[in-house]
Parts: sequence; structure tokens; C-alpha cells
Amino acid sequence: MPPPDGPRPEVVGPESGPAPPFPLRLNGKVIKGFGRGSSELGIPTANIPISGLSVGGHEDVESGVYYGWAGLSASKATSSPASEYTLMSPDVFSSLQKSLPTSGGKEGGEEGEGKVYPMVMSIGWNPFYKNSVRSVEVHLMHGLSHQFYESHMNLVVLGFIRPEYDYVSKESLVEDIRTDIDVAGRSLCREKYREYAGEGYLREFGGRSEVGS
Repeated sequence: MPPPDGPRPEVVGPESGPAPPFPLRLNGKVIKGFGRGSSELGIPTANIPISGLSVGGHEDVESGVYYGWAGLSASKATSSPASEYTLMSPDVFSSLQKSLPTSGGKEGGEEGEGKVYPMVMSIGWNPFYKNSVRSVEVHLMHGLSHQFYESHMNLVVLGFIRPEYDYVSKESLVEDIRTDIDVAGRSLCREKYREYAGEGYLREFGGRSEVGS
């Protein structure tokens, strides 16, 4: 299905907060994916096993693009200074940063227990690349200076942005992903959505295996 013509919504999800079936919670160990996010698109993604969707019975979730919060277990990536993040429009990035809890509160937590980041994610087949397997690819909307393979990631998914589309060019795909990032950023700035950054589930890493529990 090609992308529709016309402008896209700037925010998604009701102002009153996530509506059923959201929030969805899933988790898994970060694994190597297709290697295209950073190298071809300039948009790094972290893959978690597709079996992570079975957590809470989400294996039938619609393919498409979603947004929410990601908790990442402690590693060099979470403890190192952030690099510059340029994939979000400056005004949206500024608003999102101002709305985040301080590092001593909900977003960061104590050193060693991991950190929480805003995220946008895709679940599906990626029609542009004609994937033969379904994948879960998460983009953290934050400048991380180091890789974090083998780290554990907990996700609280708060809303649906759009279905998967088949693009005519890589450039049009990247343009739409950058729009997804802005939509996710604006949507998470709202009080009823940013409060989920403090959910304890996001930093529960003890005893977690490759596939969530």
C-alpha cells in the first residue's frame, strides 16, 4: 500500500491519554537486525526478538509504526554523555526535552539501573525492503554514543502512528520516518503520555531473559 497524499496529523492519540489496547508492554534482548537503519537510512534502530510480541498476548498486533517509552538496561551506552540528536525538528526536540523528568527522577533513575528514553518503533515486514520475516525495530529518540547489543529493552507502547507503506524511493521512506519521529515527539510531550516515562516496568531488568516475561 502506498502512502496517502496530503498532510499527516501532527499528534496521534486522544488528549485524555492512551486508549485501549494501549498501553502495550513488551520486552526482549537487543539483537542484531538487518544492518540498514544506520548504514542506509541514517536512522539507527535496535531490534528485539519478534517473539517478544507474545508478551501479554500481542503477537497479533497490527503491523505499523508506534510510539512510547523504552527502558534500556545499564551499559556504556546509558552511562556515557549523549551525542547530538538531529533527527527530530529542533522545536519538537526542545519541547520534548523540557517535558522529560530530570535524571534524578523518572527518566534516568540511579546509575546502574538503566535509563528511559522516548522511542518510535515499527512492527512488521517493511514492504520497501521486502522482508521475509516480521521484525520489531525500535528507534530511541536520543543521541547514544555507543552500541548496546545484548542489553535488555522494556517497552511501553502508547499509540499507533500509521500502517506500513510501500515507498517508491529510499528518500521518501526516510522523509516519512522523520515525520514519524516528530509525531512521536509531539505526542509524548502531553502530560497523560509523558507520565508513563516513570512506570516502574521500564526499569525492571532483574531476571529478564532474551524474550520478555
